[in-house]
Amino acid sequence: MISLALLAFVLSLVFTLWVRRVFRRTFSYSPDAPQRFHLGDVPRLGGLGLLAGWALGLAALPMLQWAGMAGNIDLDARLSRWLLMLLPAFAGGVMEDMTQRLTVRWRLLLTLSSGALAWFLLGVSVPRLGFEWIDGAWTHWPWLGIGFAVLAITGLPHAFNIIDGYNGLAGAVAMVVCLALAHVALQVGDRELAAMAIALAAATAGFLVWNYPRGLIFAGDAGAYLWGLLIATLSLLLVQRHPVVSPWFPMLLLIYPVWETLFSIYRKLWRGDSPGMADALHLHQLVYRRLVRSVLHEDEAKNMLKRNNRTAPYLWSFIVLTVVPAVLFWRYSGVLLGFCVLFAVSYVAAYVMLVRFKVPRVLQPPVSRQ
Repeated sequence: MISLALLAFVLSLVFTLWVRRVFRRTFSYSPDAPQRFHLGDVPRLGGLGLLAGWALGLAALPMLQWAGMAGNIDLDARLSRWLLMLLPAFAGGVMEDMTQRLTVRWRLLLTLSSGALAWFLLGVSVPRLGFEWIDGAWTHWPWLGIGFAVLAITGLPHAFNIIDGYNGLAGAVAMVVCLALAHVALQVGDRELAAMAIALAAATAGFLVWNYPRGLIFAGDAGAYLWGLLIATLSLLLVQRHPVVSPWFPMLLLIYPVWETLFSIYRKLWRGDSPGMADALHLHQLVYRRLVRSVLHEDEAKNMLKRNNRTAPYLWSFIVLTVVPAVLFWRYSGVLLGFCVLFAVSYVAAYVMLVRFKVPRVLQPPVSRQ
């Protein structure tokens, strides 16, 4: 596993640098885009480096095994299916990163196509919900599990795209989630899923070298879709293959991007706006405006890049609050559900506090005394 991780890391590191140099002054955000919180032209095709690191690292696994540097993991036939599943949504993400003209409807249709392919090629489904009183009825309608799985794979790429607003935010979430999935996969003896999760975590680490803190390249829609598709499919297969793993384990792992998406849809509909309309009112954007600008002294906050880099660590605390209990209680649905509810309540409370400018005292800037 270590050799696979190192190879995926190096491949992603090199290919991401190559993508940055080739597309350095092309395919950047328009100056008036609401999600733009950076200066200059930054390429958005980091997803190409991520895919190269993950796919080529796994493709080289037989060579590593031949050299005695990896255990017995068979991925040859399955890897092609995974790549075929990724094709519609990832290609759409690349097209959006290059043109910024792909409508929301087409992006949803392409991720839905990838979700349907995940069911057709990999057989993903949600066989249970983790509670005996409902699982008995759930098993009588297998199409519900298939539909729920396709919906999850369709939606998670867009959830990652929503939180991909500042250097190191979505990438750090994806990397930590993949490591948690790999840990539990190894606990239940599933080395295949563990290898795929570790390769994605390592490829993400290679990308983050260039993305955080300097922001030399962005993951773009293609990168967010890659994270969402792979993590959703890995999570579903882990629960499907191993009944001891609670279906609420991946839900708690991913509750931050999932709840961010659901809450964003709610507040846009409440205002009478389309859920697909981009805005600058997500939690990470409020943290940028309310906390980062106020905590930093004015002379320190003149550079937008520095403020951008200081935003992600505030949100990393959400990772700790979700990943740690998920890894500790990955068998127990009731406990995991409780932590999901706790996160949702905490998120709404934090959001309302930031909207009303009630910044916690511990995060307020020190009062200057003259």
